[in-house]
Amino acid sequence: MAMVRWDPFREMSRMREVMDRLWGESWPRTSEVSWAHPGEPAMDIYQTPNELVVKAVLPGIRPDDVEVNITGDTLTIRGEVKEGEKQVAEEDYLLRERRYGAFSRTVHLPGMLNSDKTDAVFENGVLTLTIPKAEEARPKAIKVKVKGMIEAGEETRKAA
Repeated sequence: MAMVRWDPFREMSRMREVMDRLWGESWPRTSEVSWAHPGEPAMDIYQTPNELVVKAVLPGIRPDDVEVNITGDTLTIRGEVKEGEKQVAEEDYLLRERRYGAFSRTVHLPGMLNSDKTDAVFENGVLTLTIPKAEEARPKAIKVKVKGMIEAGEETRKAA
């Protein structure tokens, strides 16, 4: 077993992650601005007039190893990064930053979505979910008529 030098900043970073998790779970969310914790997939979520789009970066993961669940307004993406064959002995590593094992990421989505019509596409390590908005949530253009001007214009044309 190799000796590992003690790094107080690494310990402080771990303590901060624990405190962030504690505060995040204790207080109600006022906004959905969040950052992925180490080991969780990074996401972009945006909307168009007709749909909500979620893009999750999942490098090195096979589509068969990803599970997507939408329950109400909660989206959960779970999966597992498998280490594969061990070709290098543990003690021969100089640096090891890639993470292996199970992961899970849960985010809250806006309401009024047709989650049963979600389209999921996995391409180049990016999972893209396209969730259509419910008809009630889609913007509707309403033409405004000005009654007084329409009637005055019609009377002027009739008089001529």
